[in-house]
Amino acid sequence: MRYTKIIGLLIYLLLIAVCFLPWTYHADLHKNFTGFFSENNIYGKPGKFFTIFSIVCILCIGIDKVWVKFTHLFFAGVIVAYALKTYHLYTSSYNAYSPEKLPGIYFLMILSILSLIIAVFPDLKIKQNKKGE
Repeated sequence: MRYTKIIGLLIYLLLIAVCFLPWTYHADLHKNFTGFFSENNIYGKPGKFFTIFSIVCILCIGIDKVWVKFTHLFFAGVIVAYALKTYHLYTSSYNAYSPEKLPGIYFLMILSILSLIIAVFPDLKIKQNKKGE
């Protein structure tokens, strides 16, 4: 458990980087969709959400307070829920056409689940009472 802060930092930085990778390929449009690009912005920009929430979680990793760890757990859970929603949105079929799933969407899911695992097991030191209790 010594390296959970460093591993968490790497996970959130990779989660931000994955938003720039192609998530799906749409052969009918001949375009790759990423976290920041979709045709006519029809899927929105979930990369902004993942970037903002990852930065908040990075800040939560650095602060050693119990209430911040619970906040981190909440935000990591929201990231996982939004990643599931995004996976379903980007990979679902439309007009009898299914887009090709690229590794970026799988990395998004894996990293979001790893972020939740890091949030469940925080590196928090509890101070002992010196009165002999």
